[in-house]
Amino acid sequence: MSGMLYIVAAPSGGGKTSLVSALLESDGGIKLSISYTTRPPRPGEVDGVNYHFVDKARFLQMVGEGAFLEHAEVFGCYYGTAQASVESQLSDEVDVILEIDWQGAQQVRKLMPQCRSLFIVPPSREELERRLRGRGQDSDEVIARRTSEAVEEMSHYEEFDYLVVNDDFEMALSDLKAVFRTRRLETVVQSQVLAAQIARLLK
Repeated sequence: MSGMLYIVAAPSGGGKTSLVSALLESDGGIKLSISYTTRPPRPGEVDGVNYHFVDKARFLQMVGEGAFLEHAEVFGCYYGTAQASVESQLSDEVDVILEIDWQGAQQVRKLMPQCRSLFIVPPSREELERRLRGRGQDSDEVIARRTSEAVEEMSHYEEFDYLVVNDDFEMALSDLKAVFRTRRLETVVQSQVLAAQIARLLK
């Protein structure tokens, strides 16, 4: 038996990072896939923990080798998910999360159609903008652009298997946990996990 690959996506301000962090803390059977990037590390970031930091030449070499499940260029920097790394984690019987956008999700589904995908949305446009402003880092112009980009991202929600509204954080986290628990209760999974117990019941 292997783990399941999950895609978790959300617009900026959706609360994806906080929810995934809380989920990982509560469930040791879930791991986060570490992406590759060509952007320089930010203060406090650690290679192999936050990202695998590589130069552009190495990244493009990996692209040429077909090493990525998905990859994209964002503001002049490249980001990608290594297929071998994901498959290694799945073979260790842990569930793996990819934090990627809807475009990356489309790429992954083509190569691993058995994956499950979740999309997280804020409860309203007003709350989305409040969260973006609450960061205190961006100008009105940048916030307007990020809001517009978020609306475009949210328009792809129907491409995902599950839709979670992040209004109340604990409720959204509970919904997220429920998706993972539901899959683990499927007969195809339980019949392997409980093989010995089922054999005794049927003896």
